[in-house]
Amino acid sequence: MLKGLVNKIIPFSSVDGPGNRTAIFLQGCNFNCLYCHNPETINLCSNCGICTKVCPTQCLYIENGIVRWYKENCKECDSCLKACKSCSSPKTTFMTVEDVIKAIEKTRPFISGITLSGGECMLQKEFVIELCEAVKKLGLTAFIDSNGSIPFYGDHRLIEAIDMVMLDVKSFDKEEHKMLTGQDNEMVFKNMEYLASINKLYEIRTVIVPGVLINERNVDKLSKRLAELNPNIKYKLIKYRPIGVRTDIIKSSVPTDEMMEKLKDIAIKNGCKDVVVI
Repeated sequence: MLKGLVNKIIPFSSVDGPGNRTAIFLQGCNFNCLYCHNPETINLCSNCGICTKVCPTQCLYIENGIVRWYKENCKECDSCLKACKSCSSPKTTFMTVEDVIKAIEKTRPFISGITLSGGECMLQKEFVIELCEAVKKLGLTAFIDSNGSIPFYGDHRLIEAIDMVMLDVKSFDKEEHKMLTGQDNEMVFKNMEYLASINKLYEIRTVIVPGVLINERNVDKLSKRLAELNPNIKYKLIKYRPIGVRTDIIKSSVPTDEMMEKLKDIAIKNGCKDVVVI
């Protein structure tokens, strides 16, 4: 039976797409963004056991060489995540589609849909497809939050299963994108153009990182391209915030409101009609 590796499920979220949504974070990512705010979702647990030594409630233990998590005792103090050197989490769970649907059913009357995120949820594409198909049978919408590294085109079943995609476009420049993430952005732009052409691109998002990215150039180039594709697609400009990030590998600061408004003005002047700053 097909299972997905789930990092966590947030029953109610107002920031992961329109309306009140259940956000499902899958484990594993093929990007290694310098400013990643959830670095514990990047890699799979290596079972080194360091986390078991710092857990104050002893809800983590090793059994047959594998780190196990006794969820009922967990206080969510995140001591394990702070101690981990592998950008992973011992608090992941293999779940079937039926398992996730049971979790969704608890809050179904109060949500408009689900959003699959990560890590990079599209690395578990077959699980994503089956879950989205099951969710739509409940009368809910299925959104994908993606870094755009896995092709959406060429898979009719995938496109039929999902309603919309929220796409991270981290940098317009290929070399800057590679410096930031470890990967180039060719596939990201292919997905951006394809999803816009079939009206399944809900928004693109760019994190503004002072001193690390050439932010004004990125916003100028990206907003022009987005306006050409569809000026009504939401363009979200996100402030870098040093919360949860690995400050040993990135040195930046929160951009000022003045900087964000200047970048917003650039996007609007370039033709984008729905520009949001958060």
